[in-house]
Amino acid sequence: MKTGRIIRSLSGYYDIQIENSDIQRARARGEFRKSGQKPLVGDFVDFESENDEGLIWKIHDRVNALVRPPIANIDVAVIVTALKEPNFAPNLLDRQLVALEAAHVTPLIYFTKVDLLDSIELEQAKKVAEQYEKIGYRVMLFNPESPEVSWTDLKVYLKDQVSVFMGQTGAGKSTLLNHLSPALGLETGIVSKALSRGKHTTRQVTLIDVEGALIADTPGFSSYEVFDFPVEDLDDYFPELADIRNQCRFRGCLHLNEPGCAVKESVTVGDIAQSRYNSYKAFYELIKSQKPKYSTDNRNF
Repeated sequence: MKTGRIIRSLSGYYDIQIENSDIQRARARGEFRKSGQKPLVGDFVDFESENDEGLIWKIHDRVNALVRPPIANIDVAVIVTALKEPNFAPNLLDRQLVALEAAHVTPLIYFTKVDLLDSIELEQAKKVAEQYEKIGYRVMLFNPESPEVSWTDLKVYLKDQVSVFMGQTGAGKSTLLNHLSPALGLETGIVSKALSRGKHTTRQVTLIDVEGALIADTPGFSSYEVFDFPVEDLDDYFPELADIRNQCRFRGCLHLNEPGCAVKESVTVGDIAQSRYNSYKAFYELIKSQKPKYSTDNRNF
């Protein structure tokens, strides 16, 4: 029996890297399907394999996991966010941040397309970056005047960590990965200005070693899954709301119509960004209106 980390999943097969860096291939046992489990890229597993024919017998406990993209045991998720073409969408960024908070994954916001901004737009972008830094998020704003410095800073931050790159299709995720490691040879998509979105260019989830950092490339997307937690837990995943909710007059305040709400007061005086509060209210309505999802088929691999 061997132990290793899944670094690639494709068509029901899993490439597993063991301690000596050798990569071996195996399938998942049928018992996983019956129990509704599925191995994910990033999982540590016990397996048997010979001549690329083998079986995964056990999935180790996960530190965390994401559904979209499907990956486990992530140290940091880099949210590649365009400021233009496609235009910056705070609601989408906040969706991703909430999903990462709920999954206990540390986010890093990486703003791209800075070179497309005029001087007024650039100043606004800097204010947006400061807004998220104030909340406590790590933010990097790509510097087109010193691109090598921007890429080096990101490499240093990601070293010795498992990271996933995620973000809206067309935000420049594959282009950024190419600059981090040109040898990756990832395809880059051409953004359709008419639709303000890009074509899907990434075909599979793979962990790639880039100068000591394990980086996952994943399919881009322009929407995000609905949230899978009770609406009462939503403010847990907005750090700036969680920090002051104990100051609300009523325990269990939902920060909507209740009197004496410290969150609404903070929005009024500008301590909490209006855009973030708007996202909170939109997500509240989304969670309240979404129907329960029932799975009738566990044939996922």
